[in-house]
Amino acid sequence: MKQLLKDKKIPVPDFLRYIGPGLIVAVGFIDPGNWAANIAAGSQFGYKLLWVISLSTIMLAILQHNVAHLGIVTGKCMSENTTIYLPKFLSRFTLITAIMASISTAVAEVLGGALGLQMLFHLPLQVGAVFTGGLVIFFLFKNGYKKIEKVIIGFVSLIGISLLFELLLVPKINWGAAAQAWVLPKITLASLPIIMSALGAVVMPHNLFLHSEVIQSRQFNLEDEVVIKKQLRFEFMDTIFSMFLGWVINSAIILVAAAVLFPHLVTDITMAQKLLEPLLGPTSAVIFAIAFLFAGVASSITAGMAGGSIFAGIFSEPYDANDPHSRLGVWITIGAAVLIIIGLTFVVNPFDILIWSQVFLSIQLPITIFVQIFLTSSEKVMGKYKNVWYTKIILLATGIFVSILNIILVLQTFN
Repeated sequence: MKQLLKDKKIPVPDFLRYIGPGLIVAVGFIDPGNWAANIAAGSQFGYKLLWVISLSTIMLAILQHNVAHLGIVTGKCMSENTTIYLPKFLSRFTLITAIMASISTAVAEVLGGALGLQMLFHLPLQVGAVFTGGLVIFFLFKNGYKKIEKVIIGFVSLIGISLLFELLLVPKINWGAAAQAWVLPKITLASLPIIMSALGAVVMPHNLFLHSEVIQSRQFNLEDEVVIKKQLRFEFMDTIFSMFLGWVINSAIILVAAAVLFPHLVTDITMAQKLLEPLLGPTSAVIFAIAFLFAGVASSITAGMAGGSIFAGIFSEPYDANDPHSRLGVWITIGAAVLIIIGLTFVVNPFDILIWSQVFLSIQLPITIFVQIFLTSSEKVMGKYKNVWYTKIILLATGIFVSILNIILVLQTFN
């Protein structure tokens, strides 16, 4: 009987087989930078800025869905397509600045891992950064995509469970106010900087490159139109599901901050953890630190993959952990991030490092977005699957809106 049960194959719905690429990208949506913005939003303005999470999720889903189509239809990632279809000087400029943006992203992600280790084990940030960076490089070089995907899914699940536990510890949440805030925007002059930071921090260049790469892990047959259409349909479901999960996790962070920390001015992760302990107990503080550590490590892994993919694309190659170009891209991304953290944390507040890393992303992001729109709107690149007119309008409107937000964020930071 046991053998019969063992031999019997339980059918798995096609959709569940396809879950994974979107979740890897969604990790960038719940990275340490987003945690900082969400805690600041909830602690200063209560539930009022939950609508920012809803709007940012919609913007992210539009852009990620579009770039995933590029990977499915062409069988090449965005970095490879940029090298092939753009003039050499423009492609080099785009990809070199994208690598710099990936390093900037990795600074925030690796720093998040270091902060998590500091909160849990009181390690110096410099030691935590070296440990996190070393772990990420070792993990990426020793494991294939399928193993990485499973680990990332595990991390996302643990982050979600941890935040659900935090919500259960909160004595009272005003769900009526939260439901209204999710759909009704409220903007004040005081909240404008946080709104700009939260919206501008969601869409990141490295995630757009990464999604077009990891979507090819399913190894579909590009010669069969039926298969392509099926993959396009399942990609949409995977992206929507993953972005919704990111919406839930980000909303949970604001809900906890609004219910427990409001109306304190909290702009520091370690400060948030210290405030949670006397209010919700020591268990809450530990769970918070564990979830933050998982977010830092998981997002560092995806930042390293993105850097490897972008660098390999310069040589018209896909990401491959065994390829020297991909490995060098990972080393450059994570290694540079660790060195920057070691150098800056002696003289700069970690929260300021997170802010400045976002500024560098903001400068590069419009370049990536409009290159993506050019590629996915080109019949030469996409054939009959190019963007239709209304899709192009939506993408351009989203790209312009995100670009304006990021320009404002840069100006605010320098002022």
